[in-house]
Amino acid sequence: MKYVTKKGDTWSKIAYEQYGSEYLMTVLLDYNQQYRDIVVFPHGITLEVPDIEGIIDDKPFWMKEVAEDVDETEEVATDDTGDIEDVMEGGAYG
Repeated sequence: MKYVTKKGDTWSKIAYEQYGSEYLMTVLLDYNQQYRDIVVFPHGITLEVPDIEGIIDDKPFWMKEVAEDVDETEEVATDDTGDIEDVMEGGAYG
């Protein structure tokens, strides 16, 4: 899809209008490298606005499939910071 800029448009504003999230402006930047140094657009620049289905996997990490080579029965524990670490023989810390 194409988008023709209006005076005052920014990458984040266009991303919000097109995708519903200003954080997806990086997708627009990737597809329009020739304009990456423009911060505030003038009127009349035609940008490529790709369909984001298939580009963005918006599932949280815990909903994605587990890799087949991972042993799902392995015990895990969290340390005081909340980071996950493997439980070794003798407990989580030793």
